[in-house]
Amino acid sequence: MNLGTLLSDCTAGHRLSMQEAEFLFSVKGRDIFSVTRAADQAREAAVGEAVTFVRNQNINCTNICVNRCGFCGFSRGEDATDAYLLSSSELTRQAKLAQERKVTEICSVSGLHPVYNLQSYCDIFRTIKDAAPDIHLHVSNPMEVAYAARKSGCSTWDALQAFKDAGVGTLCGTAAEILSDPIRAVICPGKISTSEWVRIIKEAHNIGIRTTATIMYGHCESDEDRAKHLSVIRDIQDETGGFTEFVPLSYIHYKTPLFVNGISRPGATGREDLLMTAISRLFLDNIRNIQVSWVKCGIKMAQLGLISGANDLGGTLYEESISKEAGATSGSFLDPTEMAYITSDLHRPLRERRTDYSLI
Repeated sequence: MNLGTLLSDCTAGHRLSMQEAEFLFSVKGRDIFSVTRAADQAREAAVGEAVTFVRNQNINCTNICVNRCGFCGFSRGEDATDAYLLSSSELTRQAKLAQERKVTEICSVSGLHPVYNLQSYCDIFRTIKDAAPDIHLHVSNPMEVAYAARKSGCSTWDALQAFKDAGVGTLCGTAAEILSDPIRAVICPGKISTSEWVRIIKEAHNIGIRTTATIMYGHCESDEDRAKHLSVIRDIQDETGGFTEFVPLSYIHYKTPLFVNGISRPGATGREDLLMTAISRLFLDNIRNIQVSWVKCGIKMAQLGLISGANDLGGTLYEESISKEAGATSGSFLDPTEMAYITSDLHRPLRERRTDYSLI
């Protein structure tokens, strides 16, 4: 397979196959810059020069979780000395703080607490929404939807409808990790299957709840697994058009059971980070927005991602516990002035957006 011909065809409108994506993931040496250059051209053609961000705040309601995913350093058992469960008054306090900070989005994904059911989730959403009625709720994911439905004996469709009635605006496309069941059996055996993740995402889109889409890479997966994952995401978008963005998430390995027990490798390399961003742009021709995660990659690699196909820097966050507990060192808050510093260095304008990517 000739790299130059493939990239030329791709930028001219050829739709990459899984085999071609797998080939691109294998590129090494200076050829990676040919891939990132093509992706940057595709980004410019798709969305222009602006780099976007959302002013958001995380609220992680609990770190107590019935699952013990191998890639997670955040979850705790109920008896752990550092286990916590936020009260409704603390949820209200944090939501009002978000309002004072003028954030437009509250993001919340937490552990699967043993006592949680559908009513618990809806109570959390309503508490936050009552305290901050004008802030968009970007919360939960297909795993939490499945868990709420199972604990309450209802369908996931009914759970999603209850989420929507409780004020949920969009659903997080996390819990995807790698959409390959053999890999999921290694890294997160307690999580829903690939087919169930896909089904719940499609249900959300059909109900009118848009979602993000993610991939977590750099642990036990192969280039073929990555290409298959991208194909699953593209097929869903062809059918529903419900994804607002795609977010590659580089595996933070330091304190995770997978790495500590010698099962995973020590995360993705810089080459892999750049190629994942670039190939996501080239392969996902039906998703406008590709986000680079400064939390996972660090601010300098995030800047390089912006010239490798990405057009979005994610959010301000204010609080970030999940990556930090796994050993991430990039901090919990990114000031828009620092975002502007790295985007101006690229001669690209920084624009604040809402969750749906409409500009403020």
